[in-house]
Amino acid sequence: MNFELTEEQQIIQTVARDFAQQELQANAKALDEGEGRSGLLANLKRLSELGVMGLNIKNEYGGSEAGSIAFSLVITELAKACASTAVTVSVTNMVAEVIQSVASDTQRARYLPKICSGEYAAAGFCLTEPQAGSDPSAMNTTAVRDGDHWVLNGAKAYITSAEYAGVFVVWAVTDKTAPKGKGISCFLVERETPGLVVGPAEKKMGQHGSATNPVYFDDCRIPEDALMGALNRGYQVALGELAGGRIGIGSLALGLGLSAIEYATAYAKERKQFGQAIADFQGIQWMVVDHATELEAARLLLMQAASRKENSQDFSTQASMAKLFATEAANRACYSGLQILGGNGYNREYPLERLARDVRITSIYEGTSEIQRLIIARSILR
Repeated sequence: MNFELTEEQQIIQTVARDFAQQELQANAKALDEGEGRSGLLANLKRLSELGVMGLNIKNEYGGSEAGSIAFSLVITELAKACASTAVTVSVTNMVAEVIQSVASDTQRARYLPKICSGEYAAAGFCLTEPQAGSDPSAMNTTAVRDGDHWVLNGAKAYITSAEYAGVFVVWAVTDKTAPKGKGISCFLVERETPGLVVGPAEKKMGQHGSATNPVYFDDCRIPEDALMGALNRGYQVALGELAGGRIGIGSLALGLGLSAIEYATAYAKERKQFGQAIADFQGIQWMVVDHATELEAARLLLMQAASRKENSQDFSTQASMAKLFATEAANRACYSGLQILGGNGYNREYPLERLARDVRITSIYEGTSEIQRLIIARSILR
């Protein structure tokens, strides 16, 4: 088994790391304080020019065809500097991949170049609803055929990048008589469509720079050809794409955990107590070692899942394992990193306070840790 990155993957990782350190890091604090939106949008455009918005999309649509491993590497590097930017990139790539996977040739040609080029600052994944989170098959949003149109009605919750997404993939019930999860279809809905309303941004604990909004559909009329994939088979599409999204969120969490431990380690070398650097104390050393080891294990789990996806092997269980382990390990790493800084870790002048808030959501979105355990258990016990 070869654990080495290819030359291309190393170059992509380096480009992402350099961009994150030079451009994203400077804007991360402003985003966390409710400012810097123009900088975020400018950076998203520049990332699209680097090929980051279509990492697993074919060249003919403007993508870079870099693959799933490169995607994981890029998200990790971006997250080390700015989780809000990283999650926008991750979700936009997920939307692009679902379009490439199940859309018609006409739909691919219409939307993928706009996503990959940055003409659309981002793309939205409209699945979750106020009463349908961990159980998306319980959604209430409907799409009713009316002549040569579909009419959407309902509400979606916690939609990443909704404020500046150019297109949304929207799941809705198209057959109310079908068994649960069997009568759901997915549609492509453009941002400016009448009847689509983006609600006020949620006031969140962390990742303040990433817009998270409700999206409402009020007699939203979309053309018949907005249907993406087979009628009443959309739920299966959603489940498949969520598995890929979990690689992205696991990678994002890994970046946050690495950032926390790297900063805390550097701090421990400089901070002196009892006449010596606190890094000389075994208690601090073991904290650093334990988290460095866990994060390395998380990296390998993510690489395994990404490699299987890239090679068209089943990767759902591996993605859930990677997401579960990486997000939980990153939460522990950020908490310990803050602890190493002591009172300064609780001070907003230092980045650990932001990292600890930003990382918390990673064990919740794209499927909670509890849902990942259910998925893994079913695979083991099947």
